[in-house]
Amino acid sequence: MSILKEFQEFAMKGNVVDLAVGVIMGAAFGPIVSTLVDNVIMPPIGLMLGGVDFSHYMFLLKADPDPAKAVAIKYGLFLNAIIKFVITAAAIFMLVKAMNSAKKRFEKPAADAAPPPPPQSEVYLKEIRDLLSRK
Repeated sequence: MSILKEFQEFAMKGNVVDLAVGVIMGAAFGPIVSTLVDNVIMPPIGLMLGGVDFSHYMFLLKADPDPAKAVAIKYGLFLNAIIKFVITAAAIFMLVKAMNSAKKRFEKPAADAAPPPPPQSEVYLKEIRDLLSRK
């Protein structure tokens, strides 16, 4: 089997395609969550905390009149990133939960399927039992 054919079989497997779709959807979902957090969620939280904007929270290590030369640990941006992550994780959880419940709703119950035949060794043991019980 040629390497090209092996690669084609690998790339066309459902899991690889599903992963690619997931990555693309995740990349498209990122800006939506960023906008939601920055413009919808953080302003009310900042207002509840007295008009505080988390993105400006920082520890100033070296002050400088030029903001580009100032050295600071910007932990407010880190807090925003954590909030974005939690919202993204919650949204993905709800999406997966909805998909799983829809999948269960549309699946056929397994009870309709015939039970698998017993193993051959079990059939032989039953025949031996039946022969011994006739004596």
